[in-house]
Amino acid sequence: MTTILVAEDERDIRELIAFTLRLGDFEVEEATNGLEAVEKARKLRPDLIIMDVRMPKMTGYEACQALKETDETRDIPIVFLSAKGQETEIKYGMELGAVDYILKPFEAEQLPKRMTEILETLRHNK
Repeated sequence: MTTILVAEDERDIRELIAFTLRLGDFEVEEATNGLEAVEKARKLRPDLIIMDVRMPKMTGYEACQALKETDETRDIPIVFLSAKGQETEIKYGMELGAVDYILKPFEAEQLPKRMTEILETLRHNK
C-alpha cells in the first residue's frame, strides 16, 4: 500500500486530509510540525509527503530542504499544501524540490485523485 506522510500543524485540516486519503486507499502517517515530518520521513520512507508551509519548530520549506539534502530522503516527492499562494512562495517551494503546490482552501475529495496522478507521473518519468 502507498504511504503518504501528512505534515500539518492544524489538527482539523490534518485529520481531514488523512481521512480523505485513507478513503482513497492510502496508508497515512501524520506529523504536527516540520521537525517531526523530517524525523518520520527518515524512519518511515513514505511514498509521498504532503506538507504545510507554515508550521512550528521547522517550516515546510526548511523541512523540504532538510529532506532533499539527505540521500535517504532526497527522492521522496513533496507536495506543499498552503494558504501562502503568492507566486514567489510557490516558485520558492518548487525550487526547493517540491513536485506540486496545492493552495488552501482545497477540495478534499480531489486529494486522493491528485496524489495518485502525481505518483503515476513520477513512476512513468523514472
